[in-house]
Amino acid sequence: MPNRNVLYLVIAALVVIAGMLGYNLYQANKQPEGLQINVGPDGLKIQNK
Repeated sequence: MPNRNVLYLVIAALVVIAGMLGYNLYQANKQPEGLQINVGPDGLKIQNK
């Protein structure tokens, strides 16, 4: 049976990794603030967010 300190270390590492992945997902889905300029096949679109 592995040492309990190693088990606690593995659990803590998994919690930290889950937190980092959650934060990265939050940042990726967050809408940008300010002015957004899109150039596409329909022409130029400017949106104020």
